[in-house]
Amino acid sequence: MSQPTAVLFDAPGPRARRRTLIGSVVAGLVLLALLVAAALRLAERGQFDAELWSPLLNPSDEQFPLVWARIAEGLVVTLRAAFFAVVLSLVIGTVIAAARLSLGRVARAPLVAVVELLRGLPVIVTILYVDVLMRAVGIHQGPEVSLVIALTLYNCVIISEIMRAGVLSLPAGQVEAGLAVGLTRGQVMRVIQLPQAVRSMLPALISQLVVILKDTALASIVLALIVDLGQVAGRLRGALDNPLQTYFVIGLIYIVINLLLEQVAKYLQRRMSGGGRKRRERAAATTDTDASDRATSSRL
Repeated sequence: MSQPTAVLFDAPGPRARRRTLIGSVVAGLVLLALLVAAALRLAERGQFDAELWSPLLNPSDEQFPLVWARIAEGLVVTLRAAFFAVVLSLVIGTVIAAARLSLGRVARAPLVAVVELLRGLPVIVTILYVDVLMRAVGIHQGPEVSLVIALTLYNCVIISEIMRAGVLSLPAGQVEAGLAVGLTRGQVMRVIQLPQAVRSMLPALISQLVVILKDTALASIVLALIVDLGQVAGRLRGALDNPLQTYFVIGLIYIVINLLLEQVAKYLQRRMSGGGRKRRERAAATTDTDASDRATSSRL
């Protein structure tokens, strides 16, 4: 006798759908009213005047090339720091996850302690502490290096937990099957488990990579010498006397970059899932063909 399927919630009925629709409409109207009120208040204070936006949006303005040259300089620093932090975090995080899953309870205790320590520290404290520590021991190589190391330390443990969760979500029989065909535990982890974990946890991984990109802006607060997008916004604000417009444009740049990363993530997810589906279909077709050949041979 089949057991009843457990569900988290029932499908909403007509009355529940009506209440949901009414609530959504009311919330939308309230949000629209707040936006209109804010726009009217900004207009009263002259925040939509052309001279405030001209250095940022008008190519004919004499300050426009200088402003965007500084923004481009900050964008290069931001993307460079984010790139190195992303690559190092992915590599080190994957190694930590594999080691934590492979080691015994006693052997992995120091690794677990380090992971929990780095997870518990706020990222801004990690950035500041790494910079101060590197200066104290005499190996300071500049604020950008300190930023990359700090972001790597903070995010590699987060990525390791994401990868570990992906591996633990896989059926245990895959490990037994891999060991049965002669693979070592390291080979099972590398060939069977980690590729599947990456595919299943790709949305969470991309979300964490976006967090790394946004966290580079914290350098403008704790590392005053680094000229990233956040620091550029602060300097332009003082030079142009238009803080609202400057931060609005810088915010749009971050949003565009994050949207591009999201599209890249969706593309990779489609390619990886499509590739896996095609491999399964080819394997099924091969199995059917072999079975048919065997059946034909037996009849002959």
